[in-house]
Amino acid sequence: MLHGKSLIAGQLADAGSATFRARNPATGAELEPAFLEATAAEAARAVDAAAEAFAEYGTRPPEERARFLEAIAAEIEALGDTLIERTTAETGLPAARIAGERSRTCGQLRLFAELVREGSWVDARIDTALPDRQPAPRPDIRRMLKPIGPVVVFGASNFPLAFSTAGGDTASALAAGCPVVVKAHPAHPGCGELVAGAIARAAAGSGLPSGVFSFVHGGAAIGVALVRHPATAAVGFTGSHAAGRALFDAANSRQKPIPVFAEMSSVNPVFVLPRALAERGDAVAQGLLGSFTLGVGQFCTKPGLVFALRGPAMDAFVDKLAGAVRQAASGTMLTTGIRAAFERTRADLTAVDGVRVVAGSTEASAAGATSASPSVAATSAARFLAEPSLANEVFGPFVLVIGCADADEMVACANALDGQLTATLHGTETDLAAAGKLLEAAESRAGRVIVNGFPTGVEVSPAMHHGGPYPATTDVRFTSVGTAAILRFARPVCYQGFPDALLPAELKNANPRNLLRTVNGAPTRERL
Repeated sequence: MLHGKSLIAGQLADAGSATFRARNPATGAELEPAFLEATAAEAARAVDAAAEAFAEYGTRPPEERARFLEAIAAEIEALGDTLIERTTAETGLPAARIAGERSRTCGQLRLFAELVREGSWVDARIDTALPDRQPAPRPDIRRMLKPIGPVVVFGASNFPLAFSTAGGDTASALAAGCPVVVKAHPAHPGCGELVAGAIARAAAGSGLPSGVFSFVHGGAAIGVALVRHPATAAVGFTGSHAAGRALFDAANSRQKPIPVFAEMSSVNPVFVLPRALAERGDAVAQGLLGSFTLGVGQFCTKPGLVFALRGPAMDAFVDKLAGAVRQAASGTMLTTGIRAAFERTRADLTAVDGVRVVAGSTEASAAGATSASPSVAATSAARFLAEPSLANEVFGPFVLVIGCADADEMVACANALDGQLTATLHGTETDLAAAGKLLEAAESRAGRVIVNGFPTGVEVSPAMHHGGPYPATTDVRFTSVGTAAILRFARPVCYQGFPDALLPAELKNANPRNLLRTVNGAPTRERL
């Protein structure tokens, strides 16, 4: 049974008075129970407990952290259908999608456990002393990554499991050795509470300090208070540009600024090159439909802009896409607020002079308060370049096709874009060989460049990069998906002239963890 309260260092918090309820987006019905928002004092207590826990958790052996992550995964799986049923009720997402997201969530927890257990992520570097070096001797210098401190994580609306309470931000922070305070997303508080309980049980069963994890309900003011707490060391966020930027500004206005790793906005451009357009335009159109309508267009990697050269092949491509869109079903969006924002931004974009709706409707769907229908519009590259608002993100099942006069105009459009999570090129070998400038533009604008595929579907793996230049994220150097996500929540510490007995295990001469280390500039597992 859900209790509807924040969970702070293993204890339920009930000092507040403001309440809210989750709502089933498919039916509009309010769901039980009422959820109690935390007070400012309770939110502060969560970060205080995390700071106290950090002194112990941050120095626990990696094997203990790995077992903790595995225990979280097992506790989440043990929730069984209860988790699936509550999450579908709160999000309107199908049970199969939630089951798949649960598998992804547990899989990435176990992947981080493997990473922590293996250990080379700490990037141990050793430069041994050179006492006889002239003109000056070199001291013994050793460096590795250490956990940064308590991390505040904001749950995402569109991924109630994989990017929320036990999602990638939480998993990577805990893996690094950082306690976590989760600011629950109000769209799926019951799902969050169930997962929070699983994490708390895993912490208790692993013998960890209770402050290693807390879960806080509340509005924007509570979120900002968590960010501004003096003990908060870093922030993980996935959501809108406005909210992400507000948290980023709050963190930078502190007396001691902290990093905010926010994933915020991306239109994920797709460039269809001439030969590919002529030879397989129909297949590209069908694949595009599946990508921009997946999850009712509520993926951060949804392609929102498509560029192609004007001519008969593009006309056929647009006709094929339009026909497919007309047959596509409406879908339930996550919240009434998201649906309202989608309808508003789509209407604004299609009202721009020179933009025509090709298929679908800009009118609100009659199927329900959160139902949305896919649509496609078209414009010219000249209009696109003259009207920057056409590059704004429309979060939902909508795509804008831009007709370019020639390859140079397509490159100009690419260079006009802000930072993106992804950029995609569809082309034959001949197309791609001639697309050097376009590839350069795509690479400069996006964190992940895709050839002959689609951006939706982000593999959780060591090589994945899910980030990009601003405003896609606030720090282009880091990813929120894949094992490299752990690097956001660690900082380098250098040890100079330390006796071996005082060094961390990762830097000791005997290399007791058998890590791959960089010693005097060369990678090795050898002992010193």
